[in-house]
Amino acid sequence: MKEKTGAAAAETVGSETAAQETKTDIKSLTLEELTAEVIASGEKTFRAKQLYQWMHQKLARNYDEMTNLPKTFREKLAKEYTYTSHTLVERRVSAVDGTEKYLFELSDGNVIESVLMRYHFGNSVCISSQVGCRMGCRFCASTIGGLTRNLLPSEMLDQVYAIQRLTGERVSHLVVMGTGEPLDNYDHLLRFIRLLSDENGLHISQRNITVSTCGLAEKIRGLTQERLQITLALSLHASSQEKRKELMPVAYRYELGDVLDACRYYFEQTGR
Repeated sequence: MKEKTGAAAAETVGSETAAQETKTDIKSLTLEELTAEVIASGEKTFRAKQLYQWMHQKLARNYDEMTNLPKTFREKLAKEYTYTSHTLVERRVSAVDGTEKYLFELSDGNVIESVLMRYHFGNSVCISSQVGCRMGCRFCASTIGGLTRNLLPSEMLDQVYAIQRLTGERVSHLVVMGTGEPLDNYDHLLRFIRLLSDENGLHISQRNITVSTCGLAEKIRGLTQERLQITLALSLHASSQEKRKELMPVAYRYELGDVLDACRYYFEQTGR
């Protein structure tokens, strides 16, 4: 379950939807991969770092905002690469505690939800990892229509970026607990975490990132081998296997004991 890298990753993140089949998703590339793309296009190497900073530090909404890049380079980028930038559909603010819920539209017309929560230790954003969900948990509205598709790394990133742009406030913590089962979108999740925690981007500490799962035991064990510093959260919802089966169809595939063993293994190996 190792993350795809290089050309394989570029192909994967560039073909998640029909609209993106012919173009590489530029915001999902690592700095190393982006540098290789820039060099291959005939541009100078330092342009890759400038471009990466515009995407992941300055949070540019489009290529036109990247004012220190030559116009010809920006036009080439627009022609050859997709650029993820979510459209805000609705923003609601709680009158009780100021929590903000966002509805974003994706490039293919699908919509996803994200939430901003303010705490004394900083701002935390809860993001979605999929459009819909196929886990079928009885208590969750997100799974009613099943799974539409996985989100690209860039589509997970831009939930954080869009909220930071809209509020003008630094996001310091992240939870992947919105729509979708994160470990069901494994490769894209790993790439998202590494991009979000990259020192050349927003550089959110992996220790401030929490990933929630309904209990995909083999994916938990695989995640352990990635040696990340993220926190793993288990959506338990019942203390017995019988009750979990009533609430969560995933329990028919994974016995509660197996899930808890995988969680213990994760803790023993990572300390998280």
